[in-house]
Amino acid sequence: MSPVESNFQEFIDSIQTASDTAEFERVATRVTQKLGFQRFAYLRLTGETSMLISSYPKSWTSRYFQLGYQQLDPVVHRARIERALFSWGGEGSAPVGNREQRRFFDEAATFGITSGVTVPIRGGFGRMAAFTLATDDREVDLERRAADWKDLVHLVGLYFHSHVAARLDVPSTDKLTGSELTQRERQCLAWTAQGKTVADIAVLIQIAPRTVVFHLENARRKLGAASIAQCVAEALRRGLLS
Repeated sequence: MSPVESNFQEFIDSIQTASDTAEFERVATRVTQKLGFQRFAYLRLTGETSMLISSYPKSWTSRYFQLGYQQLDPVVHRARIERALFSWGGEGSAPVGNREQRRFFDEAATFGITSGVTVPIRGGFGRMAAFTLATDDREVDLERRAADWKDLVHLVGLYFHSHVAARLDVPSTDKLTGSELTQRERQCLAWTAQGKTVADIAVLIQIAPRTVVFHLENARRKLGAASIAQCVAEALRRGLLS
């Protein structure tokens, strides 16, 4: 097992037992630093309600909400419309947004937040969340780092979101049991979790590719996930693929 894979496995093991905001912050801080970043932030927006778990300076997060920066933040705006992990700031990055948004980035930089990578997490009815790993290093090549660790960081973000929703939200969303996913749905999800494509899975379990897509979409719908990647993370979290 590579060091990166070992760090990810430690994160998975640790997050299973996190039960409050402080424990989630500690788990995410460890994996953040092992991936070479200084800080992380998990922000969820549901209507007028915000939820933040982060290792950002408290002086910055307090100011962020007091001034309503969640309405201005270019990273949040981008997370609302994009599906894939993206990087911001960093080496050779062009100025982003209007003058007010550029001033926001300059202010964030004074708190040690100059660049990072963000995992957008989409929900229904306008709900969204974003999981960000940030650094104060302006010279870091984030495009390369994001390309090297894209899948792993994406899974970290989705895992974190799923566990926070399950442990800290009321009521619990864990009513679905393994028996409510069919054997084929679990098979397709399990192979997807191992990085197999639809074409690979079709060969492995000897069904048509369109049938693989059908089973994956059914599982996604049953688990209330916005994407197949989020569905895999949720199924793993609930122990449906073990």
